[in-house]
Amino acid sequence: MTVKAFASREHTELEHYFERCELACAFRWAVRHDFHEAAANHFSLAVSEDGSKFLINPNGTHFSRVKASNILLCDANDPDTMKRPDAPDPSAWGLHGSLHRNLPHARCILHVHSTYATVLASLEDSLMQPIDQNSARFFNRVVVDEGFGGMAFQEEGERVCGLMQDKRIMIMGNHGLMVIAPTVAQAYDEIYYFERAAKNYVLALMTQKPMRVLSNEVAEKTARQWENYPNGYSNHFRELMAILDETEPDYKD
Repeated sequence: MTVKAFASREHTELEHYFERCELACAFRWAVRHDFHEAAANHFSLAVSEDGSKFLINPNGTHFSRVKASNILLCDANDPDTMKRPDAPDPSAWGLHGSLHRNLPHARCILHVHSTYATVLASLEDSLMQPIDQNSARFFNRVVVDEGFGGMAFQEEGERVCGLMQDKRIMIMGNHGLMVIAPTVAQAYDEIYYFERAAKNYVLALMTQKPMRVLSNEVAEKTARQWENYPNGYSNHFRELMAILDETEPDYKD
């Protein structure tokens, strides 16, 4: 069943309706996967060619209550955004606004404080060694931000932009995790697998036993196999949307 077939005429006439549905799906599943934190953290999706116009969650709304119609449409180049009656959260504007303004390739940006990724971000050495198939997926594809300077307001957001030029995943030291990707499906798949890999890695560290670390050659080969795996991102996200269609259809409202 298509998105339009499922929703009312009123909802399908929302600007960027399908993109809103995809983003709302990501929010709902972030709750189910326990990636959420109170009414904080933010997901955004660029909807203009230059990336400056983007969708983002409404200020102070729990992820479980985000739906297509209450997602905000913002313009990263609009200096009056924070004067709007429905202005986004200041840290959302500081981080996501800066990234969408400065990095056109940052189409979808997901930022979470998920448990195991944040544990990893709190270690002196925050890089995850390739000890299994999941952790190998991220071999040499992660940047670690070691310059945490406080909450992600405008100054911090601009600083982070300089670190994300050629990487898609950032371990935000003393903070959390951020992923940028061309689509919501790919970004959510990355978040999902990174958290699973981080969990395995942290649990392996806790055993205090030597780890069987993959060679650089095998780790790189595996990472490339992940990148070329047919329909991996789309199959995963299609199923997530299908499950919500049956159990939480109001995400499309």
